[in-house]
Amino acid sequence: MAYEYSKGWFIQQLKAAGISYHPIEKRKLELYKTYILRRLYDDLQKRDKS
Repeated sequence: MAYEYSKGWFIQQLKAAGISYHPIEKRKLELYKTYILRRLYDDLQKRDKS
């Protein structure tokens, strides 16, 4: 279990949504810093609301 809004938490949320790789760079999510994962998660949330 990861702390909410930690790097591990963002990775869990993105993988649960079916995203395992960065959409543009095609590298594993674990290689990115937290702020990049947070942006991907925010984009995912905005897309789901639309």
